[in-house]
Amino acid sequence: MSPLEQLRRENNLKIRIMRKVLILGSLLTIGKFVAYWVTHSNAILTDAFESIINIVAAAFGLYSLVYAARPKDEDHPYGHGKMEFIAVGFEGSLIFFAGGGMIIKAIYSLYHPATLQRMDVGLWITVVAAAANFLMGTYLVRKGKALHSHTLVADGHHLLSDTWSSVGLLVGIFLILQTGYAWIDTVLTIILGFYILIVGYRLVRDSLSGLMDEADFVKLEEIAGVFNRERKDRWIDIHNLRVVKYGAHIHIDAHLTLPWYDDLEKSHREVKLLEQIVSDHFGNRVELFIHTDPCLPRSCSICTISDCSERKTDFVQKMEWKLPLLLKNKPHSLE
Repeated sequence: MSPLEQLRRENNLKIRIMRKVLILGSLLTIGKFVAYWVTHSNAILTDAFESIINIVAAAFGLYSLVYAARPKDEDHPYGHGKMEFIAVGFEGSLIFFAGGGMIIKAIYSLYHPATLQRMDVGLWITVVAAAANFLMGTYLVRKGKALHSHTLVADGHHLLSDTWSSVGLLVGIFLILQTGYAWIDTVLTIILGFYILIVGYRLVRDSLSGLMDEADFVKLEEIAGVFNRERKDRWIDIHNLRVVKYGAHIHIDAHLTLPWYDDLEKSHREVKLLEQIVSDHFGNRVELFIHTDPCLPRSCSICTISDCSERKTDFVQKMEWKLPLLLKNKPHSLE
C-alpha cells in the first residue's frame, strides 16, 4: 500500500468513527432528557445538557476531520490539519460554558427548588448512559492515539469525563434515595458543574497549544532518540531542531552539519538518508526539512570521521545529542 493510500484509509476510518460517536451521542442525549422529564433532577439535567455539547462537538469534529483530510494546496501548503486544533478548542469552549450554565441553574434551584420524583428510573437510565460513554470514550482515545488524531482523543476524553460525572451523579441519586434529602441534587450539580469547567478549560488549553505551535517535548525527545540511535559518522551535529504539528501531521526542521568538503551530491545523499530514517520511524505523517551547514575547525574535536584528511585538531569526545543541545541554534563544539 502506498503512503498516499494509507493516509486516505486512515482519514476515512477517522470519519467513520466520528459518525458513530455522533449517532451514539444523539441516542444517549434523548435518554438523559427522558430521565430528567421523569425525575425533575437538576443533576440529571446537567448531564443531559453536557450530552448536547457532545453532539455539537461531535458534529463539528466530524466536519474538522473531513476538512483536515483535504490535500495540501496553494493556499494551505502545510495542509489543513490545524482544523483539528480548532475543533478541540470549540468543543472545550462549549463544555466550559455548559458547566458555567449548570452552576447558575443549580444556584437558582437553591431558592426555587423542584420536587424530585421516580429517582430509581433516573438511576438506571444514567447507568446505561455511563457505561456507553465509558466504552466509546475508551475506544476513541485508543483509536485517536493510534491514528494521531487530536479530535478523536479530545472527544474520547470528553466522553470519559462525562462518564465520571455520571458516576458522581449515580452516587448522588443513590444518596437521595437512601436519605430523602433533595438538596443533595443541587449540591451535586454545582460540583459536577465545576468539574465540567475544568474539562473545558483543559481542552481549550490543548487547542491553543497546538495553534500557537507550543513545543511538544515528548515528541521532541522521541525524535532526539531516533537521531541518536541512527546517527552516522558524517553527521557531525544536528541543531536548531523544531517540530510543528498540523493535526495528525508533523513538520520537522533541523540543521545538519556535514564535512565542508563534501560536494552537493554527497550532501544530498546524507540528507535523503536522514529523511528516510525519520520516515521509517514516523510513517507518512512526517515532513522533514533539513538545512545543511559546513563544519568549522572547532567541529574537529567532536567529529567521529576517522579518515578525515582535513582535520585541524584531534578528536576529543563524541557528544550525545540530548534535547537541550539539539534545540540550540548553534553548531555543536566543546568550546
